[in-house]
This record gives sequence, structure tokens and C-alpha cells, in this order.
Amino acid sequence: ILDLLKSAMILVLATLIGFLFYHWGFTEANIITLYILGVMLISVSTKSSVCSMISSIAGVLTFNFFFTVPRFSLHAYDSGYPVTFLVMFLASLMTGSLASKLKLHAKRSAELAWRTKLLFETDQNLQKASSPKEIRSVTAKQLLKILQRDIIVYPIENNKLLAPEIFLTDSGTTSTARYTTPKEMDVAQWVVTNNKRAGAGTETLSDACCIYLSIRTGDLVYGVMGIAAADSPLDSFETSILLSVLGECALALENQKNLEEKEAAAVLAKNEQLRADLLRAISHDLRTPLCSISGNADMLLNNGACLDSKTKQQIYADIYDDSEWLIGVVENLLSITRLNDGRLKFKFTDQLLDEVIAESLRHISRKHDEYTIVTKCEELILVRMDVQLIIQVLVNLIDNAIKYTPKGSKICIRGMKCNGKAQIC
Repeated sequence: ILDLLKSAMILVLATLIGFLFYHWGFTEANIITLYILGVMLISVSTKSSVCSMISSIAGVLTFNFFFTVPRFSLHAYDSGYPVTFLVMFLASLMTGSLASKLKLHAKRSAELAWRTKLLFETDQNLQKASSPKEIRSVTAKQLLKILQRDIIVYPIENNKLLAPEIFLTDSGTTSTARYTTPKEMDVAQWVVTNNKRAGAGTETLSDACCIYLSIRTGDLVYGVMGIAAADSPLDSFETSILLSVLGECALALENQKNLEEKEAAAVLAKNEQLRADLLRAISHDLRTPLCSISGNADMLLNNGACLDSKTKQQIYADIYDDSEWLIGVVENLLSITRLNDGRLKFKFTDQLLDEVIAESLRHISRKHDEYTIVTKCEELILVRMDVQLIIQVLVNLIDNAIKYTPKGSKICIRGMKCNGKAQIC
């Protein structure tokens, strides 16, 4: 109706200007041009192409009625008028058609530009997302802004739907209950199983509240997106935008999955490297005392009768020290294993710090005689700790200091209070 009113007003305006032209003595060709211009304006300003056709016919009839002899009649005395009317009608019709096509082309160009802008904006927002949940949220909010319809997102794990994430156009007044009924979830599950759209506006389960589409790349489904049907189905432009945004979402989820797999593979490779380094370090630590024990035992077996008691006593002490070292290494490995498995139980007791340091010095490598070890500890520092584990830590640290410093070096161990805690350095 509004388009018809616009058409009538433009034709009335063209007729009034035509009267002025007629009064001023302009030719009929000038007045015909006015009506052709009016038809073109009608084609540009109205949405329906029918209006331009009707206005072409109405323009010819109006011109005939008001400006041909006899005036104020649809009769025409001049034999050339029928040709004039036909040419005027065809010119008006072609002009209106071209104007309509230009308007349609401009509309499609604007829609394409808007779509490109939206997809670019969506892509930028998805690149900032750092988790699958954030990717789904960005996609849903973008569709909420574009379509102005409630959005329901179902994440998928092991081909099963998880609890839906719901995004509402008006969160203060809209109820979410109708989107989470068993019936709606069954439709979403059907989409997962069959990898096809279903729900409102489709031929499958069309009595649902929403239309459901899968977020997928190929045959791999990452989730299901539901769009509320509202009062009208999605038009072709909205559907194309929806499919494009879902494609961007699926691509982002695939990239996120690949990134997580890559990070997991990197962590696994790093763990394997650490395990290999640990095995090499353990092999080195075990080989030295084992070779020493083996050599000393061989000496006792083959040359025991030739050795004096002092030498034998020294060999026995060396074998004992090396075996104690091996026991310590094995205890370290067992403690690491129990710690990784969550089975390590701590036994906390109150101990004097200087006594713990002194006890650790009795368990260090026998090579410490070639170094000067000095201890400086404040008196009466009572610390709550697991004594065996702390002694093991101190033994490892002191042995590393002995191993990686030149012979004759001075190793200082200091115990002190610091901010209400015990500190050993």
C-alpha cells in the first residue's frame, strides 16, 4: 500500500508539473519526459517491480487524458498518438526496469559488502579466542547480533551432546526452558548422528522451536548450533551468512584442536627427552659406584691373602660407601615414582636444623675429603619437616657441589631464619 501511495504521489506531481509546462508552451515531448522520469523515480523508491509496470500504464493514460486533444478524455484525434503512447509506454517500462535492476544490484552489493565485513570481524574475534568454549561463545554472540534471534550451542564430546550454552536476545525476559526440552535435545542429537540440518523450517522434525545445524569440517562434527525460529524463517541472505559464520567457527575449532594436539605432542616429546636424560644421568651415577664395588670385590677375591688388614679395611669401607650411595640413588628413584603416582606420604616432625645438616654430611660421597666443607647454622632453629626427604635433598646438593667444583674448593653450607622460615644456602 505504501508503495502504491508513493507511486500515486509521484504521478500527481508529474501531472502538476506537466500543467505548468503546458501553460508555458512546452511541447508534448517535454511532458512525456516528465512521466518517464516519474516512472524511474517510482522504480527506485518502491520495493516491488509491479509498481513500475502499473505506473508506466498509468503515466500513458494520464498523459492521454490531460495533455492530448481532446483534453480530459481518453480519445485521441491524431493518428500518430497510438505510436506515441506505445513508445512512451515502452520507454517508461524499460526505464523502470533498468532502475529496478540497478536498485537490486546496489542492494546485493551492499549485502555483499556487509557480509564481507561481518565475516572479517568474526574471523578477527575467533583468532583472539583461546579455547573451544570461547570460540563457540564468539560465534554465538556474532550470530546473535546479526540475526537478532536466540542462539543455542551444544558442545560435543565422544559424539554425545553436552549441556547447552544459551545466548538470548533479551536475557531479562526470555525463558530458556523451551530450548532445553527433551524434544529439542533429540533434534540436536539427530543432527549429530546424521550430520544434516533439522528442526524448524526443514523437512525433518519441523515442529521444533529452532533450526539446528552442525558445526563441522567434513564428517567431523564439533558441535550443534540452534537458531530460534521466531515468527519467520531465515531468508536466503541470512542463511548464507549463517553458513559462512558456522564455517569460520568450524575452521577455528579445527585449528584449536590441531594446536592442542601439537602442544600435547610437544609435551610428550619433552617428557620423553627428560626421561632419556634422567636414564643417562642415573646410568652414569650407577656405573661409577658399581665399577668401584666390582673392582674392590675382585681385588679381595684374587689378592685378599696378599693384602694387610688396613688395606682390607679401607676396601671394605669403600664398598660400604659405594653401596650406601647406590641405596640413596634407588631411594631417590622410588621417591620420584611415589610422588608422580601420588603415593608419597610425608612424615613431618620438628627437628633442629643444625642436626639435620650434620646428619646429611655423614651420608655424602667419600670424595668429600678432598674438599673443605664449612657449616654455619644459627642455633636452635626448630623446623617442621620430613627428615629423610630433606636429608636426601641436602645429600644430592652437596654431592653435586663436590662433583662440579675443582678439588680443594671450599663448600659453605649456611642455615638461617628468613621471614619466619628456615633457609639453607
